[in-house]
Amino acid sequence: MPRSGMRGINYTELMVQSMTGYGKAEALLENGKLGIEIRSLNGKSADINIRSSLLPKDKELGVRRKLAEKLQRGTIDLYVNWEPNAVESARRINSDVALEYFRQMNELRKLISYSEPGSLSQGRSEAIDTLSTLLSLPDVIESRKSEIITEENWPLVEKAIDEATDMLIAFRTREGAILGADVSSKVAKILEASHEIEKYEKERSEAVRERILARFAEIGASPEPERLEQEMIYYLEKLDINEERVRLRQHCAYYLETLGKEAYPGKKLGFIAQEMGREINTTGSKANHSEIQKLVTSMKDELEKIKEQSLNIL
Repeated sequence: MPRSGMRGINYTELMVQSMTGYGKAEALLENGKLGIEIRSLNGKSADINIRSSLLPKDKELGVRRKLAEKLQRGTIDLYVNWEPNAVESARRINSDVALEYFRQMNELRKLISYSEPGSLSQGRSEAIDTLSTLLSLPDVIESRKSEIITEENWPLVEKAIDEATDMLIAFRTREGAILGADVSSKVAKILEASHEIEKYEKERSEAVRERILARFAEIGASPEPERLEQEMIYYLEKLDINEERVRLRQHCAYYLETLGKEAYPGKKLGFIAQEMGREINTTGSKANHSEIQKLVTSMKDELEKIKEQSLNIL
């Protein structure tokens, strides 16, 4: 188990949620089937969009409030789809319009001197032709326009919205467990790299000493031992990265603690990752050693992945 901050928390059972999710449910109404779909993506706040005109305006505020309360953050889209049953989907003949067309057709026949005005008692073939003509005229055939969501069936619709929301939360939780395990492993790699730096400290100090002696040799100076020791202390203190490593380990421990204990840690994790980045960058600027620089580069790479993944943690 990695050191410093990983002890005591089971990171394989993290209950964090992803902000990406999907849920759907159906409501069987008296005149058809209503489908509810809810999708969520990354977002800094709860940006809720109702992508349907079927939902009554007086219900929208309550739905938005409930979604914001349950889902917290993200770009959230709610879709409402309607599939009418056979009776509801059947189109209706507007008899009044059809009869008015028929009356005008008879009037037109009189005006152009037809021998007999038409009537529905004509021969079968001519009557069928007349009906066919009437049915093709504008507004004779019209769709049924009944109210889909009513006060009476609203409890069924609301239940479907709740079921779709719960499914989305379950989806987010599954994705969150994967995200949590992934970022935890990357933090562990940063901690391991930080500990790896320790074995190069002595080698780095000796390299600094050699450079100082070489510089004195270039200028032909023979420093007193006390002066040499002062120069050594000055440069080693200037290049010391122990404090950065200690703070980095603290930030890593805090990141993992936040991930393991807080219900919605996403925003805080982003801030902690920024602090981790500062310590890693300072370590790199002070490293002055090729192997340490390689470790710093490795830590930066893992941190970028952590930042990217943290954006999707609720």
